[in-house]
Amino acid sequence: MHSVMLRANALLTFSVTILALMCAMASLSDNFNSPSPTAQVQVLNIYRFQKKRNGDDEVSLTFNMSANLQSLFTWNTKQVFVFLAAEYETPKNALNQISLWDSILPSKEDAKFWIQTTNKYSFVDQGSNLQNKDFNLTLHWHVMPKTGKMFADKIAMTGFRLPETYR
Repeated sequence: MHSVMLRANALLTFSVTILALMCAMASLSDNFNSPSPTAQVQVLNIYRFQKKRNGDDEVSLTFNMSANLQSLFTWNTKQVFVFLAAEYETPKNALNQISLWDSILPSKEDAKFWIQTTNKYSFVDQGSNLQNKDFNLTLHWHVMPKTGKMFADKIAMTGFRLPETYR
């Protein structure tokens, strides 16, 4: 006859095995989701473009951003971290990325938004490389699931240029 401890051990082992199997199935089910997020950014005004005392360029801008990231949400999605980055090249670095704005989207309802704002974080380049510089605005996101691995992707929007002279 089996003791109470042996029966409890068997029950606990079976329960943990079923829980692990359910987590694996939840994680694998995200592979069948093919999201189709959309985003648009419009720069309204570059209201400050100056050289700081230490020689670095600094930019402050106002922009409209609309995005529909609802397709990123599944029943396994806990939240989505999203940020807008300015990306450009300089002679020293092939890729410079500066985060301008970010947010955490806790639900599918929050994933469709329109905002008009200024950059939340400083747009500063180490040096005088930003005059008449082309740059991209890229919306990045990281999907954080309840179980399984994180997923990240982005949408790049091109065709932005900084002024030739400081303001």
